[in-house]
Amino acid sequence: MDQHLHIAQQPLLSGTPQEDGFPGPSVEFDRIESSLRSIQKFVPTDYASYTQEHYQFAGKKIIIQESIENYGTVVWPGATALCQYLEDHTEELNLQDAKILEIGAGAGLVSIVSSLLGAQVTATDLPDVLGNLQYNILKNTLERTAHLPEVRELVWGEDLEQSFPKSTCFYDYVLASDVVYHHYFLDKLLDTMVYLSQPGTAVLWANKFRFSADYEFLDKFKQAFDTTLLAEHSESSVKLFKGIFKWE
Repeated sequence: MDQHLHIAQQPLLSGTPQEDGFPGPSVEFDRIESSLRSIQKFVPTDYASYTQEHYQFAGKKIIIQESIENYGTVVWPGATALCQYLEDHTEELNLQDAKILEIGAGAGLVSIVSSLLGAQVTATDLPDVLGNLQYNILKNTLERTAHLPEVRELVWGEDLEQSFPKSTCFYDYVLASDVVYHHYFLDKLLDTMVYLSQPGTAVLWANKFRFSADYEFLDKFKQAFDTTLLAEHSESSVKLFKGIFKWE
């Protein structure tokens, strides 16, 4: 089921309330927008233009601010596939109050859907993406979820013990979508997945398979994790895997 409703091709200024944002009186829009600005820690990058992408998950309309000027501010096919899986298997995954960390959260759709489904979410990415990520998350979860997601910087393989100490940072699920493509940080990505995995943690990774490097990463992933193929979408070349770290 395609949850991507339509694209509005017009510039969107960061922090500007949109008339079609959410159902309800315009006064309510302004109040939520004002609350959003007061708690937003990061500022979206001033790209030349933004567009709005509309989605429907967890019974909610979700509007994502995107820009094609950065890979990290676009929703990729793996994200929608992962969101659909989370929605379809909410009870099976026991997402209510589950602790989730998303690696490479990008524009924030997966973290937003996870939060709407009841999870306690930490959304992470590189510094230049955090402004737009936090904007989208707050816009779509403020006063709509039991747990307001946290947005944090996470550079793969760097300062993990300092920033995410195992003694206090346990996650039921580590989520990742379309984080594997042609870049030079795949080993650090795998190291990060391994580090964040503790007994009881499952990694859910969805990816569009485009290049030989994607399959090479999958081979390494299978060496580190007991791996199950949960879903495959032939029309989009997206595969969704569950990984449990091999402790022995």
